[in-house]
Amino acid sequence: PAYLDLPRNIKRLLREERYRDMVKCDSFLELVWDCYAWSIWQFLQIPAKGGGHQNIPGDWSHYSGDYPLWRMCYDIIRYFRRAFECELDWSYQRLFDAPEDADVPWLSYQQFSNLTGNLTDKIVTEQNLQPVIDAIWENRQPEDYNGGQNINKRDFMRFWNHDRKHEHLSIEEIRETGAVIDGDGLYDLPDPRADFETKVISETQVSQFQQSLSERDMRILRLRMEGKTLQEIADAVGFKTAGAVKKRIDKIAGAYEDFVTDQYGEFLDSHTTT
Repeated sequence: PAYLDLPRNIKRLLREERYRDMVKCDSFLELVWDCYAWSIWQFLQIPAKGGGHQNIPGDWSHYSGDYPLWRMCYDIIRYFRRAFECELDWSYQRLFDAPEDADVPWLSYQQFSNLTGNLTDKIVTEQNLQPVIDAIWENRQPEDYNGGQNINKRDFMRFWNHDRKHEHLSIEEIRETGAVIDGDGLYDLPDPRADFETKVISETQVSQFQQSLSERDMRILRLRMEGKTLQEIADAVGFKTAGAVKKRIDKIAGAYEDFVTDQYGEFLDSHTTT
């Protein structure tokens, strides 16, 4: 708010030390940059689903500060400065040559919006930036979004995880038909329940859990943790098919979940106070 009190008269601003100090600090420069970048963001056009272009959906805060479109907004500012200096004659020299009693007028919100909107459209066209903007938008990544409750991030993640160009099959259909997905058989795909494989990494946990397993189950577990495929494990332990190993791993997974649940319950019981 202190910057709203800066005099609109350049001579007074330069004469008074407190005002000079305010405009020389980095915070003032960052405010100017952020203001113009935010304004430019409002006018960038991204590909629309039905063809043509539209405004960037959602609130600006839904997107990461490292998102390339945000970085482009800051880069476009240099073209704004050139336009101010060379085309609109709003140069520093003109400012310094202003009469002693001349105040720089405020722009209304609509006037400023018209200025930044027209300049953004002009620069995007002159610099042929639209193909770059389109490519950036069409190649978004999860890290380009902010916030867990962000509706735009939610919609993007749904598209990211469920590409609608691919045929949809249920897990049951895949199991029954032995379907191949992107060149991999079902049993080469990660199973949701198999996250226990990444959890059983603590030496203490392995030591405690292995006491409840048979020697063959322990061997299956060790081979799986070593990165062996299901078929390789089947060959090593004497199972006829990779599917049989998969079922056995499911059973081990269930046993491990019970083991962890029991441990957690014992922990709660030992730490509960009344």
